[in-house]
Amino acid sequence: MASYFIGLLIAAVVLLIMYAIRIMREYERAVVFFLGRFQAVKGPGLIIIIPVIQTMERVDLRVVVMDVPTQDVISRDNVSVKVNAVVYYRVVDPQSAIINVENYNEAVSQLAQTTLRSVLGKHELDEMLSERDKLNVDIQKILDEQTDVWGVKVTNVEIKHIDLDESMIRAIARQAEAERMRRSKVIHAEGEFQAAQKLTEAAEQLSKSPNAITLRYLQTLIDIAGEHNSTIVFPLPLELIQPLKKLAAEKS
Repeated sequence: MASYFIGLLIAAVVLLIMYAIRIMREYERAVVFFLGRFQAVKGPGLIIIIPVIQTMERVDLRVVVMDVPTQDVISRDNVSVKVNAVVYYRVVDPQSAIINVENYNEAVSQLAQTTLRSVLGKHELDEMLSERDKLNVDIQKILDEQTDVWGVKVTNVEIKHIDLDESMIRAIARQAEAERMRRSKVIHAEGEFQAAQKLTEAAEQLSKSPNAITLRYLQTLIDIAGEHNSTIVFPLPLELIQPLKKLAAEKS
């Protein structure tokens, strides 16, 4: 009978030791409470927890990658879109993460969802599509400020997808096509304007020298003759006709 009680006593001692000894990995910390009051943050390595008197909460210090569920957002220009994002955060103060908030993972998730809707709702659709990096930074700063009291550091926020309905996609395509046509017309008009300026300058230069005009006519005649035309109608300038008239008058 005595050996039976001794065996039970030994088993109880072994169980107590097994319960008391905890091993914290390098990326883990133990928030220890003594009779319900915070005592210390321990780890990594081997720690001793006195059964019943002490309790502990295990906290992971690694970066958590949290996928924010798709949110329905109405932009400032009243366009309805669906947006989802990913948030990167980690615990930097285990004591605050356990004491100041019931479940810091759930708290960060809910805060990220509301912040995403709030920030994007202040911008127009074009800004959401073209200034995504700026929006990421704005959301990250707001989340980091709000979660600081929880001992959580938000390191990065990335907007993954901005989904539009089919009618809005067609409208954006029409807008892009109209913009391309506008740019094409502007470029064409600028080219015509520059060409007109150059032609005006060339005409001014030619008008200052009659010989230059004659040479230009002759060069044009050579260019036309090189195209193998059977009939060429070419106006002669008066400067070429006047000497011929004088020569004919002298012979007569």
